[in-house]
Amino acid sequence: MQTSPLTNDFPPTVLREYALIADGERGALCGPHGELTWLCAPRWDDEAVLSGLVGGGGVYAVTPTERHVWGGHYEPGSLVWRNRWVTTAGIVECRDALAVPGDPHRAVVLRRVESPEGTARVRVVLDLRARFGQEPMRDVRRTIDGRWTARTGPLWIRWTGAPAAQPDEDGRLELELTVPGGDHRNLVLEISDHELPEPVDPDQAWARTEEEWRATVPEFANSVAPRDTRHAYALLRGLTTGTGAMVAAATLGLPERAEAGRNYDYRYAWIRDQCYAGIAVGVDGPHPLLDDAVKVTTARLLEHGDRLAPGYRTDGSAIPRERKLHLPGYPGGADIVGNWVNGQFQLDAFGEILQLLTVAAHHDRLDDDARRALYLAVDVIERRWDRPDAGIWELRDDWWTHSRLACVAGLRAAAGVVTRGEADRLSDLADTILRETSRRCTRPDQAWRRSPRHDGTDAALLLPPVRGALPRDDPRVRATIAAVEKELTQDGYAYRFAPEDDVPLGEDEGAFLLCGFELALAHWHQGRIDQAVRWFERNRAACGPPGLFAEEYDVRQRQLRGNLPQAFVHAMFLETSLRLAGDPGR
Repeated sequence: MQTSPLTNDFPPTVLREYALIADGERGALCGPHGELTWLCAPRWDDEAVLSGLVGGGGVYAVTPTERHVWGGHYEPGSLVWRNRWVTTAGIVECRDALAVPGDPHRAVVLRRVESPEGTARVRVVLDLRARFGQEPMRDVRRTIDGRWTARTGPLWIRWTGAPAAQPDEDGRLELELTVPGGDHRNLVLEISDHELPEPVDPDQAWARTEEEWRATVPEFANSVAPRDTRHAYALLRGLTTGTGAMVAAATLGLPERAEAGRNYDYRYAWIRDQCYAGIAVGVDGPHPLLDDAVKVTTARLLEHGDRLAPGYRTDGSAIPRERKLHLPGYPGGADIVGNWVNGQFQLDAFGEILQLLTVAAHHDRLDDDARRALYLAVDVIERRWDRPDAGIWELRDDWWTHSRLACVAGLRAAAGVVTRGEADRLSDLADTILRETSRRCTRPDQAWRRSPRHDGTDAALLLPPVRGALPRDDPRVRATIAAVEKELTQDGYAYRFAPEDDVPLGEDEGAFLLCGFELALAHWHQGRIDQAVRWFERNRAACGPPGLFAEEYDVRQRQLRGNLPQAFVHAMFLETSLRLAGDPGR
C-alpha cells in the first residue's frame, strides 16, 4: 500500500476535535491544524481521496506557519466551519465548506483564509490520493490562468487560488500563502467523476452556500437549546442526499473500543435512523427532513416488504458485503468497507416506520404511496411479530422486548390516523403483542427484561412508552426507568445493556449517547423535568468544540468512540431538546 509522505505531518487526533463539512452528497472531516483528512468522492460510500484519518494517506491542509493555539466554531445554522488560530504574529482564520447544494458528481471544497488581525502566513498542502491512498495525483499541470488540474484514479481535479504552488516528485502541491491584515484569499478545489465544467466562481459559490443554509435550517426557537438544535438539524441536513436518504455516519472503521474488533462502515442509510430523524423534526413542524424520511422509508418498504433490509446505499441499492482495506486504520481500529447487516430482519424498524408515518399524517404529509406503506408495515408486523429478529442492536436473533414494544407504539399511533374499522384492528394487534410481551418479558421487579432469556434490562426500552406504547403511570414503565438508572448508568451517562460475564460497565464498550438522551425523554414523559434536564445537559456536554456526537462515549477517558458524526444521536438530541420545551401531558 502506497501512502502519503505527509501522513506523519498530520497524525490522527482525538475524535472530539474533528469538524464535519458536508453538502448532502459527501462530507469531509477537518482537524485542528486545518487538515482535511477524510473525504470520499464523489459520493458518501465511494472510495476515499483523503484517507489519512485511517492510515490511507492524502491530506488537504491550511495550517499557520507560526506557533499557534486552535479554536473554531460553526457559523449559526450551517455546516460552514471556521477554524481560528491565535499565533505569535496575530490571528488566522480559515473558513471551510462544501458548496451547497451538492452535485452528486462534483465535490466543491471552499476554503477562505482570512487575516482579521496581523499578517497571516499559512502552509497549504494538497495531496489527493484516490482508492484510499493508492493513487497519488498525476498529470499535474498549471493552466495559463494559474489554475491547477490533475487526475487521481478515475477522478478529475481542478484547484483555483494557488498559482504559486509547486509540485513535488510525489505529485502533491504545496505553497506558503501570505494574507495581509484585513484581507482574504480563496481556495477552490473541485473533484469530479466527469470532466469538469466551467470553473467555480468563489464569491458566487460562497454567497449561494450561505443563502442555501439560511433557507434550509429552521430557527427552533421553541427548544431548550436553540443554537445546538439548529446545529443538529444542519448536521442531519448535511448527511442527507438529494435522494432523501440520510447516511448513518460520515466515516468507517473508527473503533468503538481499541483493538476490540468492533469496526463498522456506516456510510449508508439505515431505516431506523431515518425514522428517528423524521420523528424528531416532526415535533417542531413539517420540515423537509420529515418529507425525506417518509419518501425513503416508503420507497424501500413498498419495494421490499418483509424483506426490508436494515439499511441501503443512498441510491436504494444493497449495501455491499464487508471487506477489509488492509490499511493501518485509525489507532485501535481496523478498516472495514461494507456492512454485514444486509441479511438481518429487524422487527422494530416496522414499528418505527409506523411512528414516522403517523407523525407525517398529523402534518398532512402522507401521499397515497405512504398510506400503502403504512398498511404494509401493519401486515408485516401481524405476520412476523412472534418470530425472533435481530433487534435495534443488530445482535443474534432473539425475541427482543424492544422490537415488540416499538411495534406496539407504532400500532397505537397509527390507529389514530386510519379508519375506525382499521383502528380497531391495529389496537387489537397492539394489545395482543403487549400481552404476550408482558407474559414473557416482565421481571419480578416489574421492569422489562431484554428478552425471555436475557434477564437484564435495556436502555432502548425507555423509548417506546414515550412514543405511546404504554401509559406513563404503568408500573413497568417506572420500574424500567429505575432499573436502567440502577444497572446501566455511570457518572450521568447510560449504557445500552450490561455486558456478559459480570464485566463492569465501561470495560466492554462505551456509554451510548443515544441512550442518555432517551433517559432524558423518559423522565420528561414522567413529568420529572429537573431530572430530564440533568440527563440532557450531561449528555450534550460529551461533544468537543465542533459539537459533533459519535455513537459512544468513554466515560473514564471523556472521549468519543466510534464513527463520526452519528446521525441517530443527533436526531435523538434534537427530539429531546424540542420535547423538553413542551408539556409532557399533551
